[in-house]
Amino acid sequence: MRNDSLLALVAVFVPFSLVSIGGGPSIFAGIQHQAVDVRQWVSAREFVEIFAISRAAPGPGSMLVTLIGWKVGGWLGAIVATLALFVPSSVLCYGVGLAWNRYRGRIWHTALERGLAPIGAGLILAGVLSIFQIAGAGFLSWAVAGAAAGILALRPSVHPLLLFAGGGAVFAAAAMTPA
Repeated sequence: MRNDSLLALVAVFVPFSLVSIGGGPSIFAGIQHQAVDVRQWVSAREFVEIFAISRAAPGPGSMLVTLIGWKVGGWLGAIVATLALFVPSSVLCYGVGLAWNRYRGRIWHTALERGLAPIGAGLILAGVLSIFQIAGAGFLSWAVAGAAAGILALRPSVHPLLLFAGGGAVFAAAAMTPA
C-alpha cells in the first residue's frame, strides 16, 4: 500500500468530518460521490454492499468509511479513514460544546440552532436520495421509505424494528406475488 492512498483517505474524509451537520447520514452523498465517481475506490454496486454492511453492523452507520478505508488500504487504511472521519469532528464538537453552553439562551444562539436544523435534514435527505439512486430503488422501495418516514413523523416513538419488520413483510409479500 502506498502513502498517497492513505493521504487521499485523509484528504477526503477530514473535510467530511468537519461538515457533517446532522451526523453521519448527512455526508453519505458526498462520500458516495468521492468513493465511486471521483476516486473510484469502489464500484457503485460495492458501495451499496458496503453501505448495507455498515448499516447492519453495530455502531454508527458512518462506519461505512472504515470499510472504504479497508478496501483502499487494508487494516491501516481502515484505521486512517476512521480516524480521519471521527477525530476532527470530535475535537471541533468538544470545543464548540464548551462555547455553546456558555451562550445558551441568547437570541443568536437560538437563531443559529433553528437555522442549522433544516440544513442537517437536507443533507440527510441528499444522502438517502444518493443511496436510493445507486441502488436502483424502484417504486416499492420509495413507497416503503416514504411510509416509514410518514409514520415516524406522526409517531416518533414507534420502535424502528417495527418499521423494519413491516418493510420486510411488504417486500416478502411482493416477492411471493406472481409477476
